[in-house]
Amino acid sequence: MLNHVILIGHLGRDPELRTTQSGQTVANLRLATSRRWTDRDGNRQEQTEWHTIVCWGRQAEVAGQYLTRGKLVSVEGRLQTRSWEDKQTGQKRYATEIVCRNFQMLGGRGDTGGQQDGQPGHGRNQSAAAQSAPQDPGFDPAGADDDIPF
Repeated sequence: MLNHVILIGHLGRDPELRTTQSGQTVANLRLATSRRWTDRDGNRQEQTEWHTIVCWGRQAEVAGQYLTRGKLVSVEGRLQTRSWEDKQTGQKRYATEIVCRNFQMLGGRGDTGGQQDGQPGHGRNQSAAAQSAPQDPGFDPAGADDDIPF
């Protein structure tokens, strides 16, 4: 069985960060994906879907630091449906969201508006995996994308 989602879209607003009672950071993102087609009459059509993305831990911190409204992002994760009882109506409510495994900020360096903290290579286009996953003390995130052949 497989529960795997890959989305590329634009953020509808800045990430909403919070901390759980246990001290873990959580970021909620709203991602818009669009589908465009031409109908039978030759009219161009567009349909936009909104997705709720949930990032945990270090990825949530990176999302809060580097992601902003309108940014083009690739998200990889899994679908999860939560349920709860609405306190006002007593009805059971459901929400389906993508639990983020990895995200990557897309776009060229020109999309970031310059360097962060005056450090070369610390722009917004680094992937969250490049910033949070490596445990090697010799790893340099500034040179992480130097091996990309394009």
